[in-house]
Amino acid sequence: MAKVKTSFFCQNCGAQYPKWIGQCTSCKQWNTIVEEVIQKEEKPAWKSSATPTSKRAGSPIRLSEITQEKELRLDTQDMEFNRVLGGGLVPGSLTLLGGEPGIGKSTLLLQIALKLPYKTLYVSGEESQKQIKMRADRILPSSENCFILTETKTQNIFQQITSLEPDLVIIDSIQTLHTDYVDSGAGSISQIRECTAELIKFAKETHTPVILVGHITKDGNIAGPKILEHMVDTVLQFEGDRNYVYRILRSLKNRFGSTAELGIYEMQGSGLREVNNPSEVLISKNDENLSGTAIAATVEGMRPLLIEIQALVSSAVYGTPQRSATGFNAKRLNMLLAVLEKRAGFKLGAKDVFLNITGGISVDDPAIDLAVMASILSSNSDIPIEKGVCFAAEVGLAGEIRPVQRVDQRILEAEKLGFSTIYVSKNNKIGLKNPNIQVQLVSKIEDVVSHLFG
Repeated sequence: MAKVKTSFFCQNCGAQYPKWIGQCTSCKQWNTIVEEVIQKEEKPAWKSSATPTSKRAGSPIRLSEITQEKELRLDTQDMEFNRVLGGGLVPGSLTLLGGEPGIGKSTLLLQIALKLPYKTLYVSGEESQKQIKMRADRILPSSENCFILTETKTQNIFQQITSLEPDLVIIDSIQTLHTDYVDSGAGSISQIRECTAELIKFAKETHTPVILVGHITKDGNIAGPKILEHMVDTVLQFEGDRNYVYRILRSLKNRFGSTAELGIYEMQGSGLREVNNPSEVLISKNDENLSGTAIAATVEGMRPLLIEIQALVSSAVYGTPQRSATGFNAKRLNMLLAVLEKRAGFKLGAKDVFLNITGGISVDDPAIDLAVMASILSSNSDIPIEKGVCFAAEVGLAGEIRPVQRVDQRILEAEKLGFSTIYVSKNNKIGLKNPNIQVQLVSKIEDVVSHLFG
């Protein structure tokens, strides 16, 4: 008979304790310690029919003697998904996809599974086969390579994997799985950790990539122990406002690529559409030249984007002036307003200032500082900025216009979209020769004010 004992786990961070306490000493949360029954026994390999074999212990090897082969990746047939992963799925990797309920995680992965030219097993513990079939008919009516399994027990899942031998496994979601080797409910700390460990063992031994869907907490973090994010190779975040049609896929952790990449999708009735040129989407097609609007050239990962920034400046009628920013750091907005008042002489202390980055995205690139200032000044003076003008520069506390990285890419993106003028720092080194766009070099905020508003 296997020895059974209980242990206490924090449901917020996953810390383990020998007895119950009121406050978790790791994450400082109250009343999150829960008793769970864990069963200590020797577990067989993920494949139930596997027989134990003796293996030689590994020995150290010189770094120079390690042979490096070309990294092969599986093409997901989705350019945005491939970009965020760093070129595709690495064999034997474990990818965790998190996001709010209803944001489109299951739709995205089912859409990828239906398009793949190789055998894919989609395991769902939340929906029935008929529910998945209804969504699949809306996305792609026919697919011969996608197999659906509704199961939550890992031992049964591995039996089906052994007979099917898929090239990709998708688990929706990890919180619904449970294993016989842990005597606790599905979704508990020990179950999530044990099921993930079994999937990692399977992926590494068979070189089969596995994608997991993870729930998130009310704070926006992936539910379960923090160790779950440490165990997997890649952590992706699918985000966006459900009131907007656009969704953003970000990489929070990636052992095989950059974490600065960004994928953009548009939610439609037939699924998620890849947005290959997000600049045209994020800039409104309004023919009227309105005040308070400026275009900024930013860079997300390797992708240059042109985004529209809107500002509204009005007299404060409720006493204390309001400062509100959507998609932009509110503290940085206050800093830029102080620079305008101190260095450029604009009296904005008694004005309400509202700032919005259109499209429902958030940007923390300092290169949009100049565009933010230009939109505020345009709204304050009620003078629209000429069409075809964009900005790419950081603003310092002394009112100086500071250079930004990869300015050539920003200029080329603005030129491609038909802009006529771009304002950049005088200290930027521009490698382009004879661009078809006027590059306006400025050194301080007063130069920009004189150029735009006389």
